[in-house]
Parts: sequence; structure tokens; C-alpha cells
Amino acid sequence: MNKKNICVLYGGKSGEHEVSIRSASSVVKQLNKDKYNITLIGIDKTGKWYLQPEAEADLKKTGMLSLISAAGQKIVIIPAEGFYAGHTKIEIDFIFPILHGTNGEDGTVQGLLELMEIPYAGAGVSGSSIGMDKEIIKKIWVSEGLATVPFMSLSAEITNASGFSMNHFIGNVEKKFGYPVFVKPVRAGSSVGISRADNRKELEESLPKAFRFDSRVMIEPGIDAREIECSVIGNLTAEAYLPGEIAPTHTFYDYEAKYIDENGARLLIPAELDESTIEEVRRTAVKAYTSAGIEGMARVDFFIDRNTGKLLLNEVNTIPGFTNISMFSKMCEAAGLPYSEMLDKLVVLGEKRFNQKNKLDFSL
Repeated sequence: MNKKNICVLYGGKSGEHEVSIRSASSVVKQLNKDKYNITLIGIDKTGKWYLQPEAEADLKKTGMLSLISAAGQKIVIIPAEGFYAGHTKIEIDFIFPILHGTNGEDGTVQGLLELMEIPYAGAGVSGSSIGMDKEIIKKIWVSEGLATVPFMSLSAEITNASGFSMNHFIGNVEKKFGYPVFVKPVRAGSSVGISRADNRKELEESLPKAFRFDSRVMIEPGIDAREIECSVIGNLTAEAYLPGEIAPTHTFYDYEAKYIDENGARLLIPAELDESTIEEVRRTAVKAYTSAGIEGMARVDFFIDRNTGKLLLNEVNTIPGFTNISMFSKMCEAAGLPYSEMLDKLVVLGEKRFNQKNKLDFSL
């Protein structure tokens, strides 16, 4: 059997650079070496791409991929032709873009890979872009009749406009939501730049922090809720796996709790829900996924209001964490899909979408 040449992209110009390395390390460990030859390309924090010939050996030594910005290994990209290191073309049949957050999960890299005419894992350009935009995707969900956490949004452009009053805006937030509230960048990665505000002073401090990561921010009410997550895999036809529950030990399920601190949360898989609620979660997860045009994979996150029992969509991650403490692969495994076989499935789905696109006409 001829092995496929799989390229794993990791790192990235993103606030989630380090967690991308952690996720990619887990992916490389789990890729079936009997099926795949693995090429590693690291993207440093300035956005430059480098071939990483020593990274897999470093993974075996330290448990973590290295990322070295070596001038002689800089990647040159020629659209519709291929990737080169120096004058040597890199043979690539399929790409895993294990890039979380900005410049990786938002459709930018996916657009490049489309121009390269190489199949890849995960959502395409539009699904990635929509999935990353917390405001747009919620508007889509509302239009589909799906319940979501309510929100207010604010852009940096508006704050600089003549006549804008931050005091008036904050007053509206207090009138609509009260406290606590959560302040989020609209298009940053998972938990990056998010703050909880329990009073006006903290809200005033949280807004500039969120604006560091995006030109648009959202404010949502704090909800006394259980945090439920559901893995979804598929293209136009998708399957939702057994949901899990997050029980954070931090104030909320922040970046450190998700990716770094192994004691940052208790992961309950499957979630302790009755059968009808489990089915509601799975059914809603698939509708949330397909209505946003997402393909390949995603983790769909929910709240269950402790007071009303209502299921509310929170957000979606189109390149979910793949670290050793991440929920996505754990939920798939609990449903009978082992990590390595899940990666195989993502290869098949990515190739299927690529082949379908190549059947289309692009000229008259």
C-alpha cells in the first residue's frame, strides 16, 4: 500500500500559537505511520513558514514538537503548484491545518490551500470564517430558530465616532443584562481575550482587553449554566457524538483551563444528561454545524440554564483542541471512534470534498 504524504501545519501568528503546537504534537503521535508519511511545517509568531525536519525526533525526546525558524528551511509557496523548501518541492497529498484562532481557523489558511489545490482537513473557507465570527454565526442560528445566548456587540469604529458615549453604551448593557457579563473579541480564538465583569469598573477594563484581539467585541450575560460540548464530524451529512460536560475549577473555562492546566476542569464524558436531552444536544449540534456551512469537524458548545433547563448554543470551534486534555477527541473515543481512526476519517472527508469540487466547471 502506498503511503499518503500528510503535512501537519502548526504554530501560527495567533494568540493560540502554543496550544497549536500542543495539539499538533498529539495529532502527529496519533497519525497511523503505516498509512502516512508525515511532513511538518511550522509557522512562527511572525507568520513565516518553515520546514521542520527535526521536529518529529524532538517529539519523541520531549513529547512536544519543536518549531525552529531556520533560514534554509523557509517555505516558498507557488499557487496551484506546490510547497518548496529551497529549490526542493515537498510532496504533499493532504494537509492537517492544526492552527487555532486567528490566521488559521478563520478561513485565511483555508483560502490559501484552496489556491494550492491540495485537500485538507476541516471546514472550508466560508465555514471557517463563519465559525470564527461569534456574532455572524449567532445571527445565522437565530434565523434558523436555534436558541443562543443573547448578546450585544460593539465595534472600535463606532467607539471612535462622533457622539458615541461609552457611559451610555455601558448603561444599556447594565439595563439589558445586569452583572455578571462576559466580554469577548468577536473573531479571536477560543477563550482568547475573554473577561468576566462583575461590576462597571471591571466592564470598563474588559473592553480594551477584548479590543486588543479584534476590532469587534461582544458582551453576553453571565448565565448560571452547565457547560456542554458535542463533537460533530461530516460534510453535508454530519454526525454528532456523545456530548460531554465541562466542570471548570477556574472562575470560568478560560484558555489555561482548556489547554494547559490538567486540573483546570473535570471532563465528564458522557455528560450526565437524560436520553432526551442527549438527543436534543446532538440534533441541535448537527443543525448548528450544517446551517453555518461547516464541514470536516467542529466542537459545538452549549449552555444548559440551571434555572430553566433551556439548551442554549454558545459557540463553535472548527479546529478544536487536539491536546491530551481536549474534549473533541475524548468525546469521539467515548462514542467508539478512536483518535487515530478519527484522523483517518477526517482525511477521507477532506479528500471527498476536494474531489467533489474538482468535478465543477470553473470556466464557460
